[in-house]
Amino acid sequence: MNSIDAAKSGDATFITNDRYARRWASSQATVAVVEDGVPLAVGDPSHRALIRVPSAELALAKALEAFAPAPELPAPGAHASAVIDPSAKVAPSARVGPRAVIGARATLGADCVVHAGAVISHDCELGDGCVIHANAVIRERCRLGRGVVVNACAVIGSEGFGYRPAADGKSLVRIPHLGTVVLEDGVEIGAGTCIDRAKFGATVVGAHSKIDNLCQIAHNCQIGRMTVIAGLTGLAGSVHIGNGVQIGGNCGIADHRSIGDGARLAAKSGVMEDVPAGASWGGCPAQSVWAELRVVTAIRKLPEWSRMFRRLIEDHGKAS
Repeated sequence: MNSIDAAKSGDATFITNDRYARRWASSQATVAVVEDGVPLAVGDPSHRALIRVPSAELALAKALEAFAPAPELPAPGAHASAVIDPSAKVAPSARVGPRAVIGARATLGADCVVHAGAVISHDCELGDGCVIHANAVIRERCRLGRGVVVNACAVIGSEGFGYRPAADGKSLVRIPHLGTVVLEDGVEIGAGTCIDRAKFGATVVGAHSKIDNLCQIAHNCQIGRMTVIAGLTGLAGSVHIGNGVQIGGNCGIADHRSIGDGARLAAKSGVMEDVPAGASWGGCPAQSVWAELRVVTAIRKLPEWSRMFRRLIEDHGKAS
C-alpha cells in the first residue's frame, strides 16, 4: 500500500477524486482502488488493474487493517513489575504491562490491555476491550465503556481549572472538582490529550467520538456521539457539542457555548457564540463560512484599495 506518487511496481494505491486520477498515468503503482464515478482508464491491462468500489476511503481502511502488523501487546495476565491493588477486579483475559498501576477497587473488563507505565486510579471502571497505552493516566472514579482507546500520555479525569479571588484579594482560591469523566463505547482519545473531571456530575464523551492528539476538554463538557475533534483544539468549561460534529484543528470554543448536531468548524476557528445545527462556521471570532469568506476577500483587497485611496488624495491635492 502506498500513495499514488510514492508507489512502486507491485504496490497498490487509492484514487478518490479527479485530482488523483490525473496522476494515475505517471504513477508506477500496479493496482489502483478507484471510487465509483471517478473517470479513469486502466492503461495497459496486462500490467495494471483497477478495482472499483463505492468508497475508496472505506476500502482503504479495510485494506490497511489487513496489511497492518499485529500490535505488540503485553503478555496475558500481569507483568511481574505491575502494581495491582488486592481489591481491584481484573478479568482473567486482561493484559497489564510492566510498571503499570491498577488502583484500589478498580475494575478491568475482559480483554482490556494496559500498556507499560499506565495508571488506572482507584474506583475506575473499564469496559471490555479497552486499550490504555503507555504512560496514560485514568484518574479516580472515571468510567470507560467498551472498546475505548486512550493513547500514550493522555490524562482522563484531571482536576478542572477553576479559581476565584480570595476574600482578601491577595491570592486565588481553588474550586474543588468532585465529579468524574465518562467515555462511552468506542471512544478514542489521542496522545497527550487532557479531559478534566466535572465540578459535579460528569464530563461526557459520547459513543464512537474521536478526539485527536493534544486537545484540552475542560470540566463539565458534554460531547455527543460520532463527533470528531482534530488536534490542538481547546474546549472551555461546560461546552455542549452535539452528535456528528466535525471540529478542525486548533479551534478554541468559549465556555458555555453550544455546537449543534452536524455542525462543522474550520481549522483555527474561535467560537464565541452558539453554532446552529448543520452550520459551517470559520474564522475568529467564528461566523458562517460564507460570511467569513466575504471578510477574507475584502481584507485581501485592502492593499489595492489603499493604493487607490492614496492616488485619490494625491489627485485631489494637485487639483486644489
